[in-house]
Order: sequence, then structure tokens, then C-alpha cells
Amino acid sequence: MSTLKYIINRILWSVFVLVGLSMLIFFIARIIPGDPAVLALGTTASESALELYREENHLNESIPVQYYYWFKDALTGDLGDSAQTKRPVAQDIGEYLPATLELIFFAAIFEIIFGILFGVLSARRSGGLIDNTVRVTSYLGIATPSFVWAILFMLLFCYVWRLLPTIGRLSSSVPVPVHITGFYILDALLSGNSAAAWDTFKHLIMPSVALSLAGIAQSARITRTSMLENMGKDFVGAEISAGIPMRRVLLSYVLRPSATPTVSIISLDIAAMLGNAFLVEQIFSYPGISKYGMSSILTKDLNSIVGVVMIIGITFLLVNIVVDIIAAYLDPRIRLQGGAK
Repeated sequence: MSTLKYIINRILWSVFVLVGLSMLIFFIARIIPGDPAVLALGTTASESALELYREENHLNESIPVQYYYWFKDALTGDLGDSAQTKRPVAQDIGEYLPATLELIFFAAIFEIIFGILFGVLSARRSGGLIDNTVRVTSYLGIATPSFVWAILFMLLFCYVWRLLPTIGRLSSSVPVPVHITGFYILDALLSGNSAAAWDTFKHLIMPSVALSLAGIAQSARITRTSMLENMGKDFVGAEISAGIPMRRVLLSYVLRPSATPTVSIISLDIAAMLGNAFLVEQIFSYPGISKYGMSSILTKDLNSIVGVVMIIGITFLLVNIVVDIIAAYLDPRIRLQGGAK
């Protein structure tokens, strides 16, 4: 029951955070230089058309009044219309968000598998060749931005070796899967279109790896450090003295408590990928929510800017709640704050 109370408490606080975030980004979007009406209709629009646009979108009102109208509509799922696509923002988000979530899903899989694997190998062979290699490459991975890896991968795997497709989400020669969930691979598998599933996966390899490399490097370092710290504790020595194989000790008794900080970092990395993916999506011309958000900023598409930031904020808050629950499960010593005293 204490865990349930904690989750409810976190959700309630998250609602307040989201309201505050919406106020902040709404205000910032409104004070960015430039007339939203001119940016939406173009410089050739007549003054009467511009004035009509301002009235329809309450741009002639004060910012608090504008926020009131936006918030009232947002509660019903209406985020307004996009000035760049001329469609409802909610419809745009529904189209572009699954593409980015699919990209982030594979980036997260790569980070979880290789981040923990390299960390375990490095800790197991501490001071050896594998450990030194992982440590050096980890610094390189953390210091190099994702867009640099994206450009490098494109040069190598598209132009030098021609192994992977260059841009987009799906090749033009491959039919688009029947829309079921918006996730191309899942939709293709559900509809029996294996060619589209494989082609989509090939388009995801380079951007997802580029997006995950910094997280892999950081996760490997944190896993290594945490495991080395736990390996020096008395219970590990007792288990080794009892004749338990070292491999079992590492995987069954050391990795679980050592994974708590790694899980926290990985989870926050996954949440941050929504905002960090914009350059990778731009380089690969990947039609995701981050690319859409960047275009919204450049065109001062007010409704789209607020909508995209709110989606990122909701994702980040949900991931934070899940992280605390997973951390408490992995390490019995951790109890959720606000739980039983």
C-alpha cells in the first residue's frame, strides 16, 4: 500500500509540474521575436487576413488570456492547429511521435544490452585489456555528440560500403505498412509485410546506434564502478569462500544491486532521447517528433512548440516514476520516499 500511495503522490505532483511547464513554455513561445500571424500566413498576406488570424487564435489578447483559451482546449485534447502543416497539432503528434518512439526503442535496447555487458566485462577483467579498452572507448563515446556519430555512420555505411539505406523511415520502393499502431515494424509484422519490417529496421540501425552510443559509454562506466564497489564487500567474499563460481556470484549477487544506478541513468537517457534526437533525425531526414519540433521552432509555430514540449515533459515524468519503482525492486534496501516509515 505504501508503494501505491507513493505512486499516486508522484502522479499528483507530476500534474502540477506539467501545468507549470505548460505555463513556462507558453510564455516563452509568445515572447520569441516575430509575428506568428505573418510566419503562418506569409509576408504576402493582407492585413485583414492577418488580423483575422490573430483574432481566431486570440493573439490580440494578453498572454494570460491566451493561455486560458489554450489550456481549456488542451483539456479536451485540442492543442490547436499547426501553422506549418495546417493540421491539428494532436494529429501531427500522433503521426510523428510513433516514428521517434520506434527509434528510441531500438536505441534503448542497444544501450541496455551493450552498456551493461561492457560494464560487467570491464569489472570482471579489471585492470586488463578489456577493462582498459572499455574505459578509453567510454570516454570517446561520452565526449562525441550523437550527430557526429550519425555523420560518420552515414559516410561509412552508406557511401563507402553501401550497406544501409541513407535517409527516411522506409524505402520508396517498399509499400507503407497498413496503419495499425503507427509503429512501422509492428504494423508490418501484424499485416504480414516482412519486407517492410526488414526495410524499416535497416533504416533504424544507424540513427538508433548513433543516438545510443553516449548512453552505452556512460552506462558501461557506471556499471563497472558500481560492480567494483560491491565486489569489495564482505558478502561477496563469503560467497566465493563457499565455493560459488565467480561467474554466478557476479551475475546473481553483484549485478543486481550494482544495476540500480545504471537503470536510473539508462531510464533518464531514454527520456532525454526525445529531445536529443532532433539532430540525428535531421541528418537522416527521419520523420519523427524531434524533427517536427525543430521545424516548429524555426517557423515559430506556437501551438506545435507547446505541444511537442508537453509530450517530452510527460514522457520524462513518467520515466522518472518508473525508474523509482524499478530501483526499489532491484535493491531491497531502497524504499520509495513517501512510503512506510
